[in-house]
Amino acid sequence: MKLNIQNETSRLKAVILGTAESVGAIPSIADAYDPKSIQHIKAGTYPKESDMVKEMEAVAAVFKKFDVTVYRPKVIKDYNQIFSRDIAFVIEDKLIKANILPDREREYEAIQHVLDKIGEENIIVLPEECHVEGGDVMPWNDYIFIGTYSGEDYSDYITARTNMDAVIAIQELFPNKTVKAFELKKSNTDPKENALHLDCCFQPVGKDKAILHKNGFLVEKEYEWLLNFFGKDNVFEITKEEMYHMNSNVFSISEDVVISETNFKRLNTWLREKGITVEEVPYAEIAKQEGLLRCSTMPLIRE
Repeated sequence: MKLNIQNETSRLKAVILGTAESVGAIPSIADAYDPKSIQHIKAGTYPKESDMVKEMEAVAAVFKKFDVTVYRPKVIKDYNQIFSRDIAFVIEDKLIKANILPDREREYEAIQHVLDKIGEENIIVLPEECHVEGGDVMPWNDYIFIGTYSGEDYSDYITARTNMDAVIAIQELFPNKTVKAFELKKSNTDPKENALHLDCCFQPVGKDKAILHKNGFLVEKEYEWLLNFFGKDNVFEITKEEMYHMNSNVFSISEDVVISETNFKRLNTWLREKGITVEEVPYAEIAKQEGLLRCSTMPLIRE
Protein backbone atom coordinates (compact mmCIF):
# COMPACT_ATOMS: atom_id res chain seq x y z
CA MET A 1 0.00 0.00 0.00
CA LYS A 2 1.38 3.38 -0.99
CA LEU A 3 0.28 5.98 1.54
CA ASN A 4 -0.55 9.51 0.42
CA ILE A 5 -1.88 12.29 2.65
CA GLN A 6 -1.16 15.89 1.69
CA ASN A 7 -4.12 17.59 3.36
CA GLU A 8 -7.43 17.10 5.15
CA THR A 9 -9.86 17.26 2.23
CA SER A 10 -8.58 15.58 -0.96
CA ARG A 11 -10.67 12.63 -2.16
CA LEU A 12 -10.38 9.80 0.35
CA LYS A 13 -9.44 6.34 -0.95
CA ALA A 14 -8.50 4.35 2.17
CA VAL A 15 -9.03 4.88 5.91
CA ILE A 16 -8.84 3.12 9.28
CA LEU A 17 -12.14 3.46 11.14
CA GLY A 18 -12.00 2.59 14.84
CA THR A 19 -14.36 0.10 16.44
CA ALA A 20 -16.76 0.31 19.38
CA GLU A 21 -17.10 -3.46 19.70
CA SER A 22 -16.17 -4.81 23.12
CA VAL A 23 -15.27 -1.44 24.66
CA GLY A 24 -15.54 -2.93 28.14
CA ALA A 25 -17.10 -1.59 31.30
CA ILE A 26 -17.62 2.08 32.06
CA PRO A 27 -14.20 3.33 33.20
CA SER A 28 -13.63 4.58 36.71
CA ILE A 29 -13.05 8.32 37.09
CA ALA A 30 -9.39 7.58 37.87
CA ASP A 31 -9.04 5.75 34.53
CA ALA A 32 -10.75 8.41 32.37
CA TYR A 33 -8.49 10.43 30.05
CA ASP A 34 -10.47 13.65 29.64
CA PRO A 35 -12.89 15.94 31.57
CA LYS A 36 -15.88 15.24 29.31
CA SER A 37 -15.77 11.47 29.93
CA ILE A 38 -15.46 12.17 33.67
CA GLN A 39 -18.52 14.44 33.49
CA HIS A 40 -20.61 11.68 31.89
CA ILE A 41 -19.31 8.97 34.24
CA LYS A 42 -20.38 11.12 37.20
CA ALA A 43 -23.79 11.90 35.65
CA GLY A 44 -24.54 8.28 34.75
CA THR A 45 -24.80 9.24 31.07
CA TYR A 46 -21.66 7.50 29.78
CA PRO A 47 -22.41 6.02 26.34
CA LYS A 48 -23.55 2.41 25.86
CA GLU A 49 -21.55 0.11 23.60
CA SER A 50 -24.60 -0.79 21.46
CA ASP A 51 -25.29 2.88 20.71
CA MET A 52 -21.67 3.57 19.79
CA VAL A 53 -21.49 0.52 17.52
CA LYS A 54 -24.58 1.82 15.65
CA GLU A 55 -23.02 5.26 15.28
CA MET A 56 -19.78 3.88 13.84
CA GLU A 57 -21.66 1.61 11.44
CA ALA A 58 -23.45 4.70 10.09
CA VAL A 59 -20.03 6.14 9.22
CA ALA A 60 -18.93 2.84 7.64
CA ALA A 61 -22.07 3.00 5.46
CA VAL A 62 -21.12 6.48 4.21
CA PHE A 63 -17.63 5.25 3.33
CA LYS A 64 -19.17 2.34 1.41
CA LYS A 65 -21.42 4.75 -0.50
CA PHE A 66 -18.35 6.71 -1.63
CA ASP A 67 -16.31 3.61 -2.45
CA VAL A 68 -13.68 4.16 0.25
CA THR A 69 -11.58 1.16 1.37
CA VAL A 70 -12.14 0.77 5.12
CA TYR A 71 -9.85 -1.06 7.53
CA ARG A 72 -10.92 -1.81 11.11
CA PRO A 73 -8.72 -2.63 14.13
CA LYS A 74 -8.63 -6.21 15.35
CA VAL A 75 -11.12 -6.27 18.24
CA ILE A 76 -9.51 -6.61 21.66
CA LYS A 77 -11.89 -7.79 24.36
CA ASP A 78 -13.01 -5.10 26.83
CA TYR A 79 -10.80 -2.39 25.33
CA ASN A 80 -11.70 1.02 23.88
CA GLN A 81 -10.52 1.21 20.25
CA ILE A 82 -12.79 3.96 18.92
CA PHE A 83 -10.29 6.75 18.39
CA SER A 84 -7.93 5.47 15.70
CA ARG A 85 -6.60 8.99 15.03
CA ASP A 86 -4.88 8.97 18.43
CA ILE A 87 -2.62 6.03 17.67
CA ALA A 88 -0.97 7.09 14.40
CA PHE A 89 -1.24 9.56 11.53
CA VAL A 90 -0.06 9.81 7.94
CA ILE A 91 1.82 12.69 6.31
CA GLU A 92 2.83 12.28 2.66
CA ASP A 93 3.82 8.58 2.36
CA LYS A 94 4.85 8.06 5.99
CA LEU A 95 2.85 6.66 8.89
CA ILE A 96 4.01 8.12 12.20
CA LYS A 97 3.26 6.13 15.33
CA ALA A 98 1.85 8.38 18.01
CA ASN A 99 3.48 8.31 21.43
CA ILE A 100 0.22 7.87 23.27
CA LEU A 101 -0.67 7.25 26.89
CA PRO A 102 1.18 4.03 27.79
CA ASP A 103 -1.93 2.00 28.63
CA ARG A 104 -3.24 2.52 25.08
CA GLU A 105 -0.31 0.76 23.40
CA ARG A 106 -2.42 -2.27 22.49
CA GLU A 107 -4.57 -0.10 20.22
CA TYR A 108 -1.60 0.29 17.89
CA GLU A 109 -0.88 -3.43 17.94
CA ALA A 110 -4.48 -4.03 16.82
CA ILE A 111 -3.79 -2.41 13.41
CA GLN A 112 -0.78 -4.63 12.68
CA HIS A 113 -2.59 -6.15 9.66
CA VAL A 114 -2.63 -2.66 8.11
CA LEU A 115 0.95 -1.86 9.10
CA ASP A 116 2.08 -5.06 7.35
CA LYS A 117 0.72 -3.66 4.07
CA ILE A 118 2.66 -0.42 4.50
CA GLY A 119 6.16 -1.75 5.11
CA GLU A 120 8.64 -0.83 7.84
CA GLU A 121 10.53 1.70 5.70
CA ASN A 122 7.45 3.95 5.69
CA ILE A 123 6.65 3.67 9.38
CA ILE A 124 8.28 6.17 11.73
CA VAL A 125 8.57 5.79 15.49
CA LEU A 126 9.55 9.06 17.14
CA PRO A 127 11.95 9.23 20.11
CA GLU A 128 10.36 8.56 23.50
CA GLU A 129 10.47 12.21 24.62
CA CYS A 130 8.28 13.25 21.66
CA HIS A 131 4.66 13.15 22.82
CA VAL A 132 2.13 13.40 19.98
CA GLU A 133 -1.37 12.29 19.03
CA GLY A 134 -2.96 12.45 15.59
CA GLY A 135 -5.75 14.80 16.67
CA ASP A 136 -3.12 17.51 17.08
CA VAL A 137 -1.53 17.01 13.63
CA MET A 138 -3.10 18.49 10.52
CA PRO A 139 -1.35 18.36 7.12
CA TRP A 140 -2.52 21.21 4.90
CA ASN A 141 -0.59 21.16 1.62
CA ASP A 142 2.63 23.17 2.20
CA TYR A 143 1.90 23.40 5.93
CA ILE A 144 1.62 21.03 8.87
CA PHE A 145 -0.50 22.57 11.62
CA ILE A 146 0.17 21.12 15.08
CA GLY A 147 -1.62 21.71 18.38
CA THR A 148 0.67 21.71 21.41
CA TYR A 149 1.12 22.86 24.97
CA SER A 150 4.53 24.12 26.12
CA GLY A 151 3.78 25.26 29.67
CA GLU A 152 6.09 24.12 32.46
CA ASP A 153 3.07 22.39 34.00
CA TYR A 154 2.67 20.16 30.90
CA SER A 155 2.98 16.97 32.96
CA ASP A 156 0.12 18.10 35.24
CA TYR A 157 -2.36 17.91 32.36
CA ILE A 158 -3.65 14.53 31.23
CA THR A 159 -5.20 16.62 28.43
CA ALA A 160 -1.79 17.84 27.14
CA ARG A 161 -0.95 15.26 24.48
CA THR A 162 1.58 16.85 22.10
CA ASN A 163 4.77 18.57 23.21
CA MET A 164 7.31 20.83 21.49
CA ASP A 165 9.81 17.95 21.15
CA ALA A 166 7.33 16.32 18.77
CA VAL A 167 6.78 19.56 16.85
CA ILE A 168 10.54 19.88 16.28
CA ALA A 169 10.86 16.20 15.29
CA ILE A 170 8.07 16.51 12.71
CA GLN A 171 9.68 19.64 11.24
CA GLU A 172 12.93 17.68 10.86
CA LEU A 173 11.08 14.79 9.16
CA PHE A 174 9.40 17.11 6.65
CA PRO A 175 11.87 19.94 5.94
CA ASN A 176 9.95 20.88 2.78
CA LYS A 177 6.85 21.77 4.83
CA THR A 178 6.20 24.75 7.08
CA VAL A 179 5.31 23.44 10.54
CA LYS A 180 3.10 25.87 12.45
CA ALA A 181 2.42 25.14 16.13
CA PHE A 182 -0.56 26.44 18.09
CA GLU A 183 -0.76 26.57 21.87
CA LEU A 184 -4.05 25.11 23.09
CA LYS A 185 -6.06 25.74 26.26
CA LYS A 186 -5.94 22.80 28.66
CA SER A 187 -8.14 21.81 31.58
CA ASN A 188 -8.36 18.49 33.42
CA THR A 189 -11.72 19.40 34.93
CA ASP A 190 -13.77 21.64 32.60
CA PRO A 191 -14.51 20.27 29.10
CA LYS A 192 -15.71 23.71 27.97
CA GLU A 193 -12.29 25.19 28.71
CA ASN A 194 -10.27 22.32 27.24
CA ALA A 195 -9.08 21.81 23.67
CA LEU A 196 -7.96 18.20 23.94
CA HIS A 197 -6.51 18.30 20.41
CA LEU A 198 -6.18 20.89 17.65
CA ASP A 199 -9.14 19.30 15.83
CA CYS A 200 -11.33 20.17 18.84
CA CYS A 201 -11.13 23.86 17.92
CA PHE A 202 -10.05 23.98 14.26
CA GLN A 203 -10.33 22.05 11.02
CA PRO A 204 -10.02 22.94 7.33
CA VAL A 205 -12.90 22.01 5.01
CA GLY A 206 -13.35 22.30 1.24
CA LYS A 207 -10.56 23.93 -0.75
CA ASP A 208 -9.95 27.02 1.37
CA LYS A 209 -12.36 27.11 4.32
CA ALA A 210 -12.11 26.32 8.02
CA ILE A 211 -14.09 25.75 11.21
CA LEU A 212 -12.57 27.66 14.12
CA HIS A 213 -13.14 28.34 17.82
CA LYS A 214 -11.24 31.32 19.23
CA ASN A 215 -11.30 30.23 22.88
CA GLY A 216 -9.58 26.92 22.17
CA PHE A 217 -6.35 28.83 21.58
CA LEU A 218 -4.11 30.03 24.39
CA VAL A 219 -2.50 32.77 22.30
CA GLU A 220 -4.91 35.11 20.49
CA LYS A 221 -2.33 35.99 17.82
CA GLU A 222 -2.13 32.33 16.80
CA TYR A 223 -5.91 32.17 16.38
CA GLU A 224 -5.76 35.40 14.35
CA TRP A 225 -3.06 33.91 12.12
CA LEU A 226 -5.46 31.11 11.14
CA LEU A 227 -8.33 33.56 10.68
CA ASN A 228 -6.18 35.62 8.29
CA PHE A 229 -4.74 32.55 6.56
CA PHE A 230 -8.20 31.31 5.53
CA GLY A 231 -9.88 34.74 5.45
CA LYS A 232 -12.81 35.79 7.65
CA ASP A 233 -15.41 35.07 4.93
CA ASN A 234 -14.16 31.49 4.66
CA VAL A 235 -14.22 30.75 8.40
CA PHE A 236 -17.14 29.33 10.38
CA GLU A 237 -16.76 30.42 14.00
CA ILE A 238 -18.21 27.96 16.49
CA THR A 239 -19.42 28.91 19.97
CA LYS A 240 -18.13 27.47 23.24
CA GLU A 241 -21.21 25.23 23.39
CA GLU A 242 -20.59 24.04 19.81
CA MET A 243 -16.95 23.32 20.61
CA TYR A 244 -18.12 21.30 23.64
CA HIS A 245 -20.28 19.23 21.28
CA MET A 246 -17.26 18.84 18.93
CA ASN A 247 -18.56 20.82 15.91
CA SER A 248 -15.04 21.23 14.50
CA ASN A 249 -14.47 17.48 14.54
CA VAL A 250 -16.21 16.58 11.29
CA PHE A 251 -14.49 14.51 8.58
CA SER A 252 -13.96 15.27 4.89
CA ILE A 253 -14.33 12.56 2.25
CA SER A 254 -13.44 15.14 -0.39
CA GLU A 255 -13.39 18.89 -0.95
CA ASP A 256 -17.14 18.79 -1.53
CA VAL A 257 -18.32 16.00 0.82
CA VAL A 258 -18.18 16.20 4.63
CA ILE A 259 -19.45 13.70 7.20
CA SER A 260 -21.01 15.66 10.07
CA GLU A 261 -23.10 15.01 13.17
CA THR A 262 -26.82 15.29 12.58
CA ASN A 263 -27.30 17.78 15.46
CA PHE A 264 -24.79 20.31 14.09
CA LYS A 265 -27.61 22.31 12.46
CA ARG A 266 -25.88 25.69 12.20
CA LEU A 267 -22.62 24.23 10.84
CA ASN A 268 -24.34 21.87 8.40
CA THR A 269 -26.41 24.74 7.00
CA TRP A 270 -23.25 26.81 6.48
CA LEU A 271 -21.43 23.93 4.78
CA ARG A 272 -24.35 23.42 2.39
CA GLU A 273 -24.46 27.15 1.66
CA LYS A 274 -20.81 26.86 0.64
CA GLY A 275 -21.68 24.10 -1.85
CA ILE A 276 -20.48 21.20 0.30
CA THR A 277 -22.57 18.01 0.48
CA VAL A 278 -23.16 17.05 4.12
CA GLU A 279 -23.59 13.38 4.98
CA GLU A 280 -25.24 13.49 8.41
CA VAL A 281 -24.71 10.69 10.93
CA PRO A 282 -25.66 10.30 14.61
CA TYR A 283 -22.49 10.55 16.72
CA ALA A 284 -23.63 12.26 19.93
CA GLU A 285 -22.91 9.23 22.12
CA ILE A 286 -19.31 8.87 20.97
CA ALA A 287 -18.93 12.65 21.46
CA LYS A 288 -19.37 12.10 25.20
CA GLN A 289 -15.76 10.81 25.25
CA GLU A 290 -14.46 14.14 23.87
CA GLY A 291 -13.90 12.78 20.37
CA LEU A 292 -15.93 12.72 17.18
CA LEU A 293 -15.61 11.91 13.49
CA ARG A 294 -12.04 13.04 12.83
CA CYS A 295 -10.87 11.35 16.03
CA SER A 296 -12.26 7.97 15.06
CA THR A 297 -10.85 7.94 11.52
CA MET A 298 -7.26 7.70 10.32
CA PRO A 299 -6.88 8.43 6.58
CA LEU A 300 -4.24 6.40 4.76
CA ILE A 301 -4.68 7.42 1.12
CA ARG A 302 -6.16 10.52 -0.47
CA GLU A 303 -5.92 11.32 -4.17
